[in-house]
Amino acid sequence: MMTSDDIVIRVRGLRTQFGRSIIHDGLDLDVKKGEVMAIVGGSGAGKSVLLNTIIGLNRQTAGTIEIFGEDTARIGEAAVKRIKTRWGVLFQGGALFSSLTVAQNVRLPMKEFTDLSASQMDELTAVKISMVGLPHDACAKYPSELSGGMQKRAGLARALALDPEILLLDEPTSGLDPIGAAAFDALIGDLQRSLNLTVVMVTHDLDSLYAIADRIAVLVDRHVVIGTLDEMLNNPHPWIQEYFHGPRARVLASG
Repeated sequence: MMTSDDIVIRVRGLRTQFGRSIIHDGLDLDVKKGEVMAIVGGSGAGKSVLLNTIIGLNRQTAGTIEIFGEDTARIGEAAVKRIKTRWGVLFQGGALFSSLTVAQNVRLPMKEFTDLSASQMDELTAVKISMVGLPHDACAKYPSELSGGMQKRAGLARALALDPEILLLDEPTSGLDPIGAAAFDALIGDLQRSLNLTVVMVTHDLDSLYAIADRIAVLVDRHVVIGTLDEMLNNPHPWIQEYFHGPRARVLASG
């Protein structure tokens, strides 16, 4: 049984809507320390909306979100800033600033949240870029000079800049070929184990679920169904059955 110390993200009764469009209604979610939680769902189910609401880019209509035991809607600006240093986010596509080099992109969180000297930031930036498997000469390149896979790795280096405890990923393998996606999954798995990260990953990639997910949160009917891969394969909900046993899942399910 999970205790409060085991849970780093706790969502209760979450309701999000835009105008009259209700995305989530009464959604509950617990993310355990050290696990890889994958979030899946159909188009328009609100996967990215949920991730953005957790990190405060969207404001919920109702419900609570606690990060490390603190209700982010009820704490002051200084406390929110402190919590932000404990998570890193890889947005879909990398979301790098095109006018900055890779190194400058990775340094941004350090400049905003730390008092490190320029030389310390340079050293740490080089470490993070190497950590995600990019060559040293990538430091001086601009995002437009990188492949899609390298852009994602650069975005991941930036997400890891502050040594976060939680890593949040939005469609990390989208746009990658199967070999590149498998390599990125392996990288996330290696980093999660070596750094003892808690990973929350929005994805549509079934291969990622098989490769690295400990539990899966499926967004259906404005709520969430949570379980292991085996539990999802046996869940009777029609959409879950279609997702995990449909034509594109047959090879995986039979393997």
